[in-house]
Amino acid sequence: MAKVVLHGYFRSSTSFRARMALNLKGVNYEQVTHHLRKGEHKGEDYLSLNPQGLVPSLVWSDGTVLTQSMAIMEFLDEIIPEPPLLPRDPLGRARVRSILQMICCDIHPVNNMRVLKALGSRFGADEEAVSNWFTHWVAETFGPLEQMLASSRETGRQVHGDQVTMADLGLVSQVFNNRRFGVSLDPYPTIEGIFERTVILPEIERAIPANQPDAE
Repeated sequence: MAKVVLHGYFRSSTSFRARMALNLKGVNYEQVTHHLRKGEHKGEDYLSLNPQGLVPSLVWSDGTVLTQSMAIMEFLDEIIPEPPLLPRDPLGRARVRSILQMICCDIHPVNNMRVLKALGSRFGADEEAVSNWFTHWVAETFGPLEQMLASSRETGRQVHGDQVTMADLGLVSQVFNNRRFGVSLDPYPTIEGIFERTVILPEIERAIPANQPDAE
């Protein structure tokens, strides 16, 4: 069987999500790294693989190229059922997807690297203004998310019950992003507890940015 190859970047939260999912599913994979700050993801070779020029891209064992971290996680969960990254019941799956989308669709798109760079290059935002922008959009979602998690009987040791789901992977990757901008978890004790319990798992620890071959 051909190798599974993950194209990514150590600091990319989307690549981080894919690494965590692959590790939890026990998939052996090879990493090819593309330094985003150097524009390596815009090279001809990578664009021939993923015309959008974003990471991650997962090349499956049959040569199929998969993009977008949420789609990659769903794919892995469908072809490798254990351990599940989504609950078995429809309402549970909907809750996990909803929380994951709060992070991946409401925070990440306005706070990813290309947007933050555009704030400076196109609109003249200085470093402090960019940091304030980032912090604002995290708070817009983390505030309500903290309330939802703290008040829901569905919340356990993890976002949903006591088993790691896709929502936990989204949360962990976002917290790592937050740290780069000095965003404190003090206002979010439920989120912080889930993060601390998740990040110590061996499969998650192996996926953290500092443990990747291209870590600076």
